[in-house]
Amino acid sequence: MRILPAVIASTFLLASAQFATSEPMHALAMHGEPALPADFEAFPYANPGAPKGGRISYGWQGSFDSLNPFIVLGDGARGLFDAAFGNNVFDTLMLRSRDEPFTLYPLLAESVETDADRTFVEFTLNADARFSDGEPVTVEDVIFSYKLLSEKGRPIYKAWIGRVDKMEKVGERGLRLTFNDKADRETPLLLAMLPILPAHATDAENFDKSSLEPLTGSGPYVVDSVRPGEVVIMKRNPDYWAKDLPSKRGFDNYDEIRINYFRDANSIFEAFKKGIIDIYPESDPLRWASGYDFPAVTEGKIKQSEFETGTPSGMYGFVMNVRRPVFADREVRRAIAGLFDFEWANKNLYADAYTRTKSYFDGSPLSSSGRPADDAEKALLAPFPEAVVPEIMAGEWAPPKSDGSGRDRAFLKNGLDALRQAGYTLTDGKMMAPDGKQLTFEIMLNGKSGEPLAIAWQRTLGQLGIEATIRSVDSAQFLQRQRVYDFDTMLMNYTSSLSPGVEQAFRWGSGAADQDGTYNFAGVKNPAIDALIEQIVSARDRADFEVAVRAYDRVLLSGFYVVPLYHQPDQWIAHWANINQSGYTPIYGEQFPTWWDDGSRPPQ
Repeated sequence: MRILPAVIASTFLLASAQFATSEPMHALAMHGEPALPADFEAFPYANPGAPKGGRISYGWQGSFDSLNPFIVLGDGARGLFDAAFGNNVFDTLMLRSRDEPFTLYPLLAESVETDADRTFVEFTLNADARFSDGEPVTVEDVIFSYKLLSEKGRPIYKAWIGRVDKMEKVGERGLRLTFNDKADRETPLLLAMLPILPAHATDAENFDKSSLEPLTGSGPYVVDSVRPGEVVIMKRNPDYWAKDLPSKRGFDNYDEIRINYFRDANSIFEAFKKGIIDIYPESDPLRWASGYDFPAVTEGKIKQSEFETGTPSGMYGFVMNVRRPVFADREVRRAIAGLFDFEWANKNLYADAYTRTKSYFDGSPLSSSGRPADDAEKALLAPFPEAVVPEIMAGEWAPPKSDGSGRDRAFLKNGLDALRQAGYTLTDGKMMAPDGKQLTFEIMLNGKSGEPLAIAWQRTLGQLGIEATIRSVDSAQFLQRQRVYDFDTMLMNYTSSLSPGVEQAFRWGSGAADQDGTYNFAGVKNPAIDALIEQIVSARDRADFEVAVRAYDRVLLSGFYVVPLYHQPDQWIAHWANINQSGYTPIYGEQFPTWWDDGSRPPQ
């Protein structure tokens, strides 16, 4: 269902700098030129004529105790400022098109200006921009927001805003940001995607404290009511200032949005079957193939829709915490990672529906899998001769493969030999470390999510005398332990894009390893990774960018920080038939904020 016009596909290939001269522009692209002209009507995946009205109910596993999604403390509610459910309460200076690798279009800012080296960026605010209380959005509000997020927001905000040397008001509606030597080509885009808060209606002193008091934003919805830990209800702001902007046509189509919280994924699915939830993104191929035989489906009230996307696979797997001594040795991690019997699990748990993941960017030009490093990659990797193992450098590596029987002796011997090379011995049925202790670790799960995978891995590890215990904790405890890295290994889905950038430092950079609340769950401190992230964010054309990402992919794979699992070939979404989409799927997959209710189903 995806249409990819040549004008959009060409954005992957353009290698010229975006700005030959500094002048106001309607859009800002990471590489190349924006695909849409200044007079574009709407994003290609949005339907400008979509009807307004009705209600959408989403489901989410877990709980929440805060309506502030921008701070470390507390579990922030989903849907307020959210890549999946939409930036419903808080607007940003510019809005990202999900049909281009990384391009921003006007929202609070009507234009943007920068130079070829991106030493500064200047935004001009839309004179009509208003907060939900009717007050205008001013340059002072933007400066206030940046300073507040830098001082009291999540660490990643501080890192982004810390690249600004000077903030200046220019005229009545202009904001000029001059960058320091920490900035890179991505910095203007990241700053343009930060939430803007009103100085007159935000409690700056207590901003970093968890609270169920709604914050004021300038987005299309306002928080209407809350049941802590259970549901957040947002109502449309009828006076939303941006509803007729090209970047917002066809978005924000519901009168009401509900985010419902559940203990586990099965509870969400049962709620979906009953009509409590309207949309269910599916990840279980067995259920997708045979679990939708209930009346609402057979009667045509629920549809199963499959969407082709153009994004890399990402990496879904068990992440190993190298802060723990058991995972400190790369060769031990490699051996343990090689003992996940994917072929058995895929056949017995998932009807062979999944594809084994071999790269953090599988299925895209950014992947190093099956591709030898070229001279440009080798030049980037030359200062770090030990960072990439030979078979990954040659593009020949893949996770060890079994015969799918669950008793493949050759597969087990491969793992045994690897552990022996790392100094381990199999004694009396136990895998013993050089210090005389058995090799043992804990697999932490969020409730029952991922339990079949954990049991399958545990079973294989046990055949070599490795004691892997499984601990299921509730969502609140899982998030807390995750936040402070109190785990040995856990399931993690590292999503990927066609334009990875500075967020990689938050996931894998040395500077994030010792900060609570980052995504560097593995605790990685690798100078090769740090250097390649710098290359990625400073690349000025698409070709150099892809070279840097492939080299980066090789280093991540060579660290064996994650047990690679699988990815599904398409996006599977089950939805009640009254919930519709435009028929055009952008390269990043379906965007729920552009779907709508056609009014054909009575309210539940």
